Amino acid sequence: MTEAQPGQLPLEGVRVIELGTLLAGPFAGRLLADFGAEVIKVEPPGKPDPMRNWGKEKDGVGLWWPVQSRNKKSITLNLRVKEGQAVLKDLVKEADILIENFRPGTMEKWNLSYEELSAINPGLIMARTSGFGQSGPYKQRAGFGSVAEAMGGLRYVTGFPDRPPARIGISIGDTLAALFSTIGCMTALHERERSGRGQVVDTAIYESVFGVMESLVPDYLLAGYIRERMGNILPGIAPSNIYLTRDETYIVIGANADRVFRRLCEAMGEPELADDPKFATHTARGEHQRELDARIETWTKTLDAKDVLSLLEEKGVPSGMIYSAKEIVEDPHYQAREMIIETEHPQLGKFPMPGVVPKLSRTPGQVQSVGAEELGQHNDEVYRELLGYDKAKLQSLKDQHVI
Repeated sequence: MTEAQPGQLPLEGVRVIELGTLLAGPFAGRLLADFGAEVIKVEPPGKPDPMRNWGKEKDGVGLWWPVQSRNKKSITLNLRVKEGQAVLKDLVKEADILIENFRPGTMEKWNLSYEELSAINPGLIMARTSGFGQSGPYKQRAGFGSVAEAMGGLRYVTGFPDRPPARIGISIGDTLAALFSTIGCMTALHERERSGRGQVVDTAIYESVFGVMESLVPDYLLAGYIRERMGNILPGIAPSNIYLTRDETYIVIGANADRVFRRLCEAMGEPELADDPKFATHTARGEHQRELDARIETWTKTLDAKDVLSLLEEKGVPSGMIYSAKEIVEDPHYQAREMIIETEHPQLGKFPMPGVVPKLSRTPGQVQSVGAEELGQHNDEVYRELLGYDKAKLQSLKDQHVI
């Protein structure tokens, strides 16, 4: 794969001020930084982002932080005092995007509303991520991703029908919100080229979850159907499930399209199954889903997983192992696609982390550094070189605990 050269990253020249903590805001900052934006992360003096201590540790180093904060600069600034607010306004003069994920009203309380900041920089784009958005009767509610996943409809349909709603194994609500915020920022940047004006990107986490819930609402309002928890199947979509093999391994097979199902039947050694009236059409397979799944698993149990998957690959049937971290790091396709990269960490040496997504053919993104381990590591660079503060002013801000 072609690596980006200095000066080629597509978002170089875009400056982002990141005020958020934990996930939803900072993940958007990470995505922008991956493609070359200068992201300046702001943390209160002496009160680091809790993400620094999340996840497993190695030699006292949190292993989530270097991934979440890669490519970013770190400064300290107390936004609760007017002196700190004045400094942020100086930063805003030099910024294209400001990211925050505080509860609605917090920025206004700190005299940092969009109206005030856009008066300083009319081109400023302000990405505001919160549980329920900047308007509406729920806007003041505390809204973690877990609550948004529940109220966005995702938790209700996740899990098995005979068990309570389940959590997906990652913080998907926050991540979805960050993805939508990033799309909003890029859209607003493009529009600014025409108008010269910035705007607010208002991302609600519950709406980010709800936005990917497919036909959930028309199913209910137009067909009177409420989607329920169905475990590993899609109701009426068959075959699409997990199947146990002879060596006690579960694999995924998706063969619900007519032509693909016929190829599956050939791999099973039962080509006539594709013409059986119970399985010959999409609708028929959906109606006889349980019977079909049982028949497929009877076959998969006669072979080890690698042999089943080899047959299915040969026939062009979508299928795969259910990977843990172990299988991911050993997979040659991950390696060929540079999806596990190593970046130098000051304490741990080579630090593995996910590669950049998506992959641009001419100006790909790049991970140039792990997250700053030292709180305020880039204070001098930002305050002296970017804002032009002299030593006396910096010392005064330190003495007042503003930085």
